[in-house]
Order: sequence, then C-alpha cells, then structure tokens
Amino acid sequence: MEVSVEKDQANTQLNRLQVPAGIRWNADGLIPAVVQDVETREVLMLAYMNETALRLTLEEGRAWYYSRSRQTLWRKGETSGHTQKILDLRFDCDQDALLLTVEQSGMACHENYFSCFHYRTETAGFAKVGQPERRPEPDLGKVLRDLAEVIRSRREQRPEGAYTTYLFNQGLDKILKKVGEESAEVIIAAKNQAPAEIRYEVSDLLYHLLVMLEERGVALEEVACELRQRRK
Repeated sequence: MEVSVEKDQANTQLNRLQVPAGIRWNADGLIPAVVQDVETREVLMLAYMNETALRLTLEEGRAWYYSRSRQTLWRKGETSGHTQKILDLRFDCDQDALLLTVEQSGMACHENYFSCFHYRTETAGFAKVGQPERRPEPDLGKVLRDLAEVIRSRREQRPEGAYTTYLFNQGLDKILKKVGEESAEVIIAAKNQAPAEIRYEVSDLLYHLLVMLEERGVALEEVACELRQRRK
C-alpha cells in the first residue's frame, strides 16, 4: 500500500509539469517514446508522441500517443482498458527521445502479450516467444528497493500502530532477535520440505534483514555491490 502512495505522489508531481521548450521533434513533429514497466523493468513498447500527446500525458498522468498509420491521437487503453499510468518521464541527452516508466494495467501489446517485443528472429523469419495474457513476475530487486524505501519512511516518520515503527522504537536488540527467530523458522520450513512455508518465512526474514540494514545505516545498494564483487 505504501508503495502505491509513492506512485500517486510521483503522478501528482508529473501533473504539474508542462511541455518543455527545446525538444528536438523529428521532421513530422514527433518524438519516439520507449515505455518500460515499473515492476518488471521490461521494455513494453515503442510509440510516438506529438506535442499534444505529450501535453495530455503530462496533464492526465496517463499515456497518450500519436499513431503514424492512422494519423491521429490515441490514449493507451482507450479500447482495451489496458492503460499506462506514468510514474516517471525522462528525455535522453539529445532531447529527441523519451523514456516512460509506467504502471501497466493488463497487457501492453495489441496481440495480448505483456510486451510488444515478443518476436525472435529465425532463419526464415520470426518466431513468437513467451505466452499471451501472461504478466511476468516482478523483479525481486525492485520489490526489495521499494520495501526498503517504505522501511526508511517508517524510521523517519514513526507512524503510530505500524509494526516497523514498533521495531525501530524497541531498538537494535529487538530487531536482531527477530532476525534470529525468522532465520530459525526458515530452517524449519526447509526441513519440512514445504515450498509455501519456505516462501512465507524467507519473506519474513528478508523484511527483518531490511529493517536491520536501515537501523545500522547500510544501504541495500551496498549489499548489491558486495555481492557483485564476489561474482566470479
């Protein structure tokens, strides 16, 4: 829930923006827009915007594009319901291309695939990869980063009634005790050969480890760097 609040805040900030001067539109008055899903980090599609589409996107916080084939504006999801909520919008270094980070509702592709990029080249042409109507699992790193941000806000704001607030108020010893307890429960779940129980207990352990990292001032990115350095 907390993550969705942050997304809403990003969307509200986007609504305050205006079409900037200095965009390098192409000869047809368009700019390409690469669209990336916020949860999976998968590239969903490549589309084009004219100035009106970009203005509507900024005003509504929902993706609008310009169809080169139909020569008309179109709002993503206007017929399918598979809308794109804009969470971030960036220009490249030449200001002639856009990168949109979106919260994708349903499938992005008109062929009912999550991403439009679902063709692989073969000797005689193309072959589809993946499955239609199937959304990829969220990226674990993104989930952990989002959770770490929520934990950080809990430490700073200490909202009453939140379990994370309780842990920070109790201090390091309580947090470490919970890390020990959850580690033992992961071991028990693994010995029981219970996949659902393992998933549940590992999730508990990861959460309490993130609380411990926040309490000790160790960023999740530092752990990522340490693990990358160990890779051989």
